[in-house]
Amino acid sequence: MALHLQNGTNGDHKKHFEIAIVGGGIAGLTLAIALHRRSIPFAIYEQAPAFGEIGAGVSFSPNAVQAMMECHPGVYDAFERVCTRNLWPSKRKVWFDYVNGYGDTPEHKVTQETAFTISNDLGQNGVHRAHFLAELVKLVPSEVAHFGKKLQGITEQPDGMLQLSFDDGTSAEADAVIGCDGIKSRVRQSILGPDHPALVPSYTYKYAYRGLVPMEEAIKAIGEERAENACMRMGQDAHILTFPVNRGQILNIVAFRTTSEPWSDTTRLTKPARREELLEDFKGFNPTSLRLLELTKPELDIWAIFDLGENPVPTFHKGRVCISGDAAHATSPHHGAGAGFCIEDSAMMAELLAHDQVTSREHLEAVFATFDAERRERTQWLVQSSRRLGNCYEWRADGVGADFGKIEAEINERNGIIANIDMAKMCADAKQRLSKRLPLGLKG
Repeated sequence: MALHLQNGTNGDHKKHFEIAIVGGGIAGLTLAIALHRRSIPFAIYEQAPAFGEIGAGVSFSPNAVQAMMECHPGVYDAFERVCTRNLWPSKRKVWFDYVNGYGDTPEHKVTQETAFTISNDLGQNGVHRAHFLAELVKLVPSEVAHFGKKLQGITEQPDGMLQLSFDDGTSAEADAVIGCDGIKSRVRQSILGPDHPALVPSYTYKYAYRGLVPMEEAIKAIGEERAENACMRMGQDAHILTFPVNRGQILNIVAFRTTSEPWSDTTRLTKPARREELLEDFKGFNPTSLRLLELTKPELDIWAIFDLGENPVPTFHKGRVCISGDAAHATSPHHGAGAGFCIEDSAMMAELLAHDQVTSREHLEAVFATFDAERRERTQWLVQSSRRLGNCYEWRADGVGADFGKIEAEINERNGIIANIDMAKMCADAKQRLSKRLPLGLKG
């Protein structure tokens, strides 16, 4: 049975092509919203029975807010409805206070001294992925969403249409396919072939314990200032980040540990653990940090940190098939910028497809080639920079070690590359370069 794409908007379309979006996470939904706003016909195919995201919190930096506005102001409104910021007004622009969480020394009391503070215009903001998606879904017409559609493969038909085959035996057709299907992307496989090394996610040799603790308990253990505002506890080969979620009722704890052991089961990103294992992994940390970790539940999950860092994707497109978001550049979470870069991708892709000269199927390969040229260097830089930052927090970075001044300088420099952009100008410049890429005979 073949599915037919339905337009995302009403009225007369100037775009004589249809886009299939594979994947309905943050990348896929923000792209769908951005295309719908620009009257570009599309459908979205999600393998789950409904839109949803695994994982707990996600945060955004100022560049991501610019990208949200470029996609659709409603994306920013959705973010504002569900985000939780630092609870103290004096810390609204603080991204993290950094403290030395390691060792048992007299100066490390319940309210530990701040080694340094990293700030930006937005400050820290915790968003539960599922809550954010629930708000984004309201901006997508229900008739364009198809669920239970796990992609099997993409083939070009004699008439030039691309056929998407799904595991349930159905198929769909589109003029172009954009894969927003995450780190294990099937669309990436369609572009690179079945044996390419970039198909396999890279284990970063870091894993994380995640915990959610009632704020009242956290305040008793570590004091109001550290519980009610974002804090990064640095240590040797491990670090702990905390920030308030759920409008300040809950403290989110993510405790990272570096290991030399390979991940035991690469088909699964999580495995069960016990609180005793967490405390053993952080036994070198000071009593205040350990009191915090003791608040976690007896049964925990460990999350393996994978990325696409060892074998970067050599191209984001092949013909009229393209990848975006984590499918193209999945990163570790140490910058807190991965989801924001997915939204940057969506903004630029939508603007390129909205170009006045892009009106038919023949223009789409030039769109994807431009997207690849504009996005690959910046996004793959993030993957490597995030690895570097994770090592800075754990005193493992070459040339930095446990020198807090050097750690602070490195974070500020790298965060500046992420945040200090003009998203509208980036999109406008990309559209100009697309104009030069379009064949003269196909313009207009």
